Amino acid sequence: MRKRNVTLSALAALLCAALAACSSGPPVPDWKMNAQSSIERFQAAYLSGNALVEQTEFRRARNQVAGTGKLELVARIELLRCAARVASLAFEDCAGFDALQADATAADRAYAAWLAGKGQAADVALLPQAQRAAASASSDTAAASAVAAIKDPLSQLVAAGVLLRSGRATPELLDTAVATASDQGWRRPLLAWLGVQRLRAEQAGDTQAAQRIARRMAIVEQPLAP
Repeated sequence: MRKRNVTLSALAALLCAALAACSSGPPVPDWKMNAQSSIERFQAAYLSGNALVEQTEFRRARNQVAGTGKLELVARIELLRCAARVASLAFEDCAGFDALQADATAADRAYAAWLAGKGQAADVALLPQAQRAAASASSDTAAASAVAAIKDPLSQLVAAGVLLRSGRATPELLDTAVATASDQGWRRPLLAWLGVQRLRAEQAGDTQAAQRIARRMAIVEQPLAP
């Protein structure tokens, strides 16, 4: 349970705003509780490498929100999914969000641009708080330090993924991302970040380091015991 809470806290502001399930008051409608629970599960499943569960829980979350007819909330669900992919270095178009961006909030459009490596300085204030220091850093070294200071693991990997996508990843940034993914036991991003480290070691001619990283990746890739 602790790991799931850590995963959710990375995007707590987005989830609370989207689902309004984080404050006291009247009973929360079932769809909000169901959607929030499925969001937690699809993020955790994706990061652990369980594609089937991720797809199932994502559909459930999206369907719960779609039942309200609130397009901006459906767009946000799509954005949350894309953020987990950036954290795992799956740099693909955020097609689900793109189809709904006309009805998304300005903050969500700014976040989508940031995830795509196309963030604008004028939009930094619209980004989630955890991303702002990295987005506004004046150098790659400062950006790496800003990422290392992010307390939430998923937010940290998202920021690191954006920097790599933008060609701004320092060796220190890679070390941070690998350590974070390893500490959380998140197989998918760990393999992705280790892969980047191995490639850089190979390019630098450091055969010993590349082989050590390859051995580490092989361990992570081993199937779970029955």
